[in-house]
Amino acid sequence: MGETTYVRDFVRMAFAEVGIEIEFRGEGVNEKGYVASCSNPAYQIEVGKQVIAVDPQYFRPTEVDLLIGDPTKSKTKLGWVPKYDLAGLVKEMMASDLLYVQREKMLKEVRSAVRY
Repeated sequence: MGETTYVRDFVRMAFAEVGIEIEFRGEGVNEKGYVASCSNPAYQIEVGKQVIAVDPQYFRPTEVDLLIGDPTKSKTKLGWVPKYDLAGLVKEMMASDLLYVQREKMLKEVRSAVRY
């Protein structure tokens, strides 16, 4: 069946992919994430810096405490088999995002070097 994961754990996993450990403080809408350590020289962020916050703007109109998907029908009717576990999904998402950021940085540098 599926796997239940807190958003904060997903965030921790994503930051861990680039060697950044996140520490959460506060509760509910006042919960914030701060850099606890940074071990990757390519992605240095000041220890203690706030990098995550809850934004009520993104709450659903009728927020629920727990959402669980059930892939049973997809598996039985379509023969679908998941390609990733959660850790593999986070790893691939972060790799893709890092490529995007690097590409955008390179394009910005090229644009600033080329004068029209």
